[in-house]
Amino acid sequence: MPFTMDFSVLRCPHYMKKDFDRFHKAVAYIDSLGNLPLFAEYMNPARPPHPEIYLKRMRYFLKLLGNPERGFKFVHVTGTAGKGTVSTMIHNSLVEDGKQCGLFTSPYVVSPIEKIQVGDLYIAPDEFANLVEKIKPAVDFAYRAGKFGRPSHFEIYFAVALLYFKQKKCEWVVLEVGCGGRFDATNVIPSPEASAVTCIDYDHTEILGKTLRKIAYDKAGVIKRGSKFFTTENRMSLLKIFERVCRANGASFARVKAKTVDPNQALAEAVCGDIGISEESIQKGVMRTKLPARFEIVARHPLVVVDGAHSRIKIAHTVSCIKKLKFKRLLLVVALADNKDSHDIFKQIIHLADEIFFTRFATPDRKPAPPARLLAESRKYLKIGVRTRIFLDSSDALAEARRRAGKNDCVLITGSFFLAGEARKHWFPEEKILKTRQSF
Repeated sequence: MPFTMDFSVLRCPHYMKKDFDRFHKAVAYIDSLGNLPLFAEYMNPARPPHPEIYLKRMRYFLKLLGNPERGFKFVHVTGTAGKGTVSTMIHNSLVEDGKQCGLFTSPYVVSPIEKIQVGDLYIAPDEFANLVEKIKPAVDFAYRAGKFGRPSHFEIYFAVALLYFKQKKCEWVVLEVGCGGRFDATNVIPSPEASAVTCIDYDHTEILGKTLRKIAYDKAGVIKRGSKFFTTENRMSLLKIFERVCRANGASFARVKAKTVDPNQALAEAVCGDIGISEESIQKGVMRTKLPARFEIVARHPLVVVDGAHSRIKIAHTVSCIKKLKFKRLLLVVALADNKDSHDIFKQIIHLADEIFFTRFATPDRKPAPPARLLAESRKYLKIGVRTRIFLDSSDALAEARRRAGKNDCVLITGSFFLAGEARKHWFPEEKILKTRQSF
């Protein structure tokens, strides 16, 4: 029996009321799918499928939903660091220029609605719940009859975003890649107006490869036939990879040099200028871009900084920012995902701390590094006499750090977006974000 979708229920007034309970149930449903195998039951787990299956599964799922990815002008952004910032700058510039534009980013900090935005507002909780309710039959059908298994957590959010953008009649859509590029679910889109790579560094090496060249090649997968490609990467060995992929796809290549501004800003401005946004709109869009948990000062006396840095290159930026602040003592609250290289991170920041509180995040579908292991791995970088503590509850770690901090000290929470989200909720509760549909 063929699968069909009926969106008429979305116009029913009953579904227009604010109902955060329905939203939380929709999120819980998506999260709960993690207790099922990702691939079809008949697939042999001893032989992992070619990564092309991720694109095939996404295309199949979108076909069930009526191919909502069609009809947009896309800008596709990837890179190791800064891709969320660049994506948001481009989106804001398009909005300033009067365009109806959707933005899809990941990961979120406090609430899943942060992943999906049109104009200046995140998706409304009730609209999110409506769309999840409507795609449930497609999820069931894909699980029951599809060749590639059920859609993943990320794929479901991406599908909801596309349906929402279609519902809001967006002309433009800016997509931040989830991981890599070549086999990322977002790469099922038709040729974008522009694609961009921010920079290349070591992250997600278990998926993308253990060399910078392999990582660059994977991210170059966003380059499509006839599109325009931009990058701020400056290493010739990696630029040659991008140039070769551009030639093979008939895409134009542009290397963006940041002379007087931040590389992320330079990249966003170059993309925006090429797709026809006015200079005035670009400057307004870039200047008003502010993202949560990017070295975000949430309190003073003592200073409290919430920061989602979770890789070598991102922690390097965090260290450069912390050195610009004035404070007496640094109290560090830190947690890492289990797949991160703690030494790449710790050797840059641990020696700056006067007290350290090792903790974990509570996200059920991501494995944190055991705090006791982090403490052991940090010892070679500690200053003499540094006080260290372990808390299995990140709220307890934050409370103790704030209790021990003097008014002239600084508490820095870093190492993971998941930890940053748990900490940020103390100042920006999820219910507030759901109500205002903004992060600030």
